[in-house]
Amino acid sequence: MAPRSLLRILLHALAALLLAGCETGGCRDKSAAPTVVTTPGGVEMVLLPGGWFEMGSPQNEEKDEPRHRVCVSPFCMDRTEVTQGEYEKLMKKNPSRWKGEKNPVEQIRWADAAAYCNARSRADGLLPAYTPKTWECDFEASGYRLPTEAEWEYACRAGTQADRFFGSAASELGRYAWFKGNSWQGPSPVGTKLPNPWGLYDLYGNVWEWCNDYYGERYYTESPDRDPRGPKTGKTRVLRGGCCDSRANVCRSSYRYDEEPAYTDVCFRAEANGVVGLRCVKRR
Repeated sequence: MAPRSLLRILLHALAALLLAGCETGGCRDKSAAPTVVTTPGGVEMVLLPGGWFEMGSPQNEEKDEPRHRVCVSPFCMDRTEVTQGEYEKLMKKNPSRWKGEKNPVEQIRWADAAAYCNARSRADGLLPAYTPKTWECDFEASGYRLPTEAEWEYACRAGTQADRFFGSAASELGRYAWFKGNSWQGPSPVGTKLPNPWGLYDLYGNVWEWCNDYYGERYYTESPDRDPRGPKTGKTRVLRGGCCDSRANVCRSSYRYDEEPAYTDVCFRAEANGVVGLRCVKRR
């Protein structure tokens, strides 16, 4: 092959790669297999490469979850829900009803979750993401924070499109989750069920998980397609994943729930029943 012809082919290939990068805004449709790292505090996190995915439900089972295409930037996510042992080590208290060092911490208000993220950031020598007076999140900070709703669903789906990352058959849920069908004594120790394809545990059931976002019923119809972060303000914050008292139809990748971030009653609303915890993320 003549040198000029070879050079022309290489230039065309380079142009195609640059064009693809511009069209996707740096997000990839197919992700490499995530890897696991251990933080200075001893917590395992999964490195997620980011990319495009279909967020929401194709069946539109709920009016607030229409399917739409979204891209999230690379981030790291805790492999399991934050345990009572991890929480008490930093916060010097344990509000949980169902005690157990390896059980997920629960009875957590949104501000409690944000405060834990800041405490963990300081312990690991990172810049805290939350301003305590306003609880505004600095997404450029190096420290830990709560996942956005889009990040949570992206991580949960792990490249899948069905109702659940293992398929649509609710009969298989018991292999992956502690939920109303197999959990009668509160939450169970984290990581005792099968993980999703990216090695993340207990995304369905066990405890509800706080997201950073304010809840907006129509947010999906007006959100940006890259790194959506929820409405600017709101009365409630998003919860994801269901809990040990949730029905199978709630334990889906796209199911959305919300709660007041600073509840004042002894318990949350009946559906959540106080079984609310968290897992942390951070930018890569």
